[in-house]
Order: sequence, then C-alpha cells, then structure tokens
Amino acid sequence: MQVPDPVKDIESMIANLPTRTGRSLDEWVALVDVAGLDKHRAITTFLTSEHGMTGGYANLIALTVLRSPALADHQDPVDMIYAGKNAGLRPLHDAVIGAVSDFGPVESAPKKAWVSLRRSKQFAMVGPGTRGRLDVCLNLPDLPLGGRMEEMTGMASRRVRLSSMEEVDDELVGWLRAAYDRS
Repeated sequence: MQVPDPVKDIESMIANLPTRTGRSLDEWVALVDVAGLDKHRAITTFLTSEHGMTGGYANLIALTVLRSPALADHQDPVDMIYAGKNAGLRPLHDAVIGAVSDFGPVESAPKKAWVSLRRSKQFAMVGPGTRGRLDVCLNLPDLPLGGRMEEMTGMASRRVRLSSMEEVDDELVGWLRAAYDRS
C-alpha cells in the first residue's frame, strides 16, 4: 500500500497546476481574491462549476486562499483527522488500513474527516464516527444487512461501527476484501 506523503502530494499538485488548469497557484489565488470569495465551499464551488476544476485542485486553492494551517504546517492529514477527541481511534484506523494493505495495490486518500480507500474506484472510507467509534463504510450494495452491518446512503452503501480492536476481525476483513475485489 502506498503511504501518502502529504508534503510531496501538495508540492506535486502545486507543480502540476499550470499544466492541468492553465494557471499557477498564485494566479488562481488572485482570481479568487478578485471574486471576493472568503468561504471554503464558495471557493471550491466557484472553481469547479465556473472553471471546470477537479475537487482536489479546488480544495488546494481554497485552503491556500484561506491560509489553512494544514497547508502551512504540512501536517499529515491522517494525524489531523485523529487529533484531539478522536486520538483513541487511530489504532483502530491503523489496524483497518493494515488489513487492507495485504489485498494488493490500494490508494489511501485522506480527506478532511475520513480516509478514502481506492483501487480503480473508491471501495471504502474509514474515519471517526459518533460516540467514540470508528466508521468503516463500504461500497457493497448487495451485502445483506444485519448484525453489525448497517445501511447507508451515498457511495458507501454499508457501514460497520468499530469500538474495539477485537472488531477488526475476519468478518470485517472479508467485507473489505469483497468491496476491494468489486472496485
């Protein structure tokens, strides 16, 4: 499994911006400033809808415009997800990621509140849930509900909530493998 290097990822995105979008980071920041946008969602919506930019680049520009500490400090986004009240969930997260890494090539893409796991397409999301639990969300719409398997709406059709290391078991790994194989 490829372990993300947030500093290199950000540097690569910045270097690729002119090729991918026709403008440098500074030019995009100036354009957003001229538009008078000061909210993250407004900036990303403007860039994606008005300029056809992908979400990743729009997010990078929005964070730059807003001078996000995530970019300034080049902090590991996974560390940021599991900071503070969610720190106790990091060992569960690491156990799930460790199990998935045995499947073959997996791209781990940290977002603001969870980590997306992809092969050719997203097959799972892992992140803090409610009440001190870790949510493992799966793209397995045909999997029967029941027991600890819950229904969800959206890309991930199923969810398992974990609260202990014992719950990272063969059953969960089997579900993750099934989702991986389908992606």
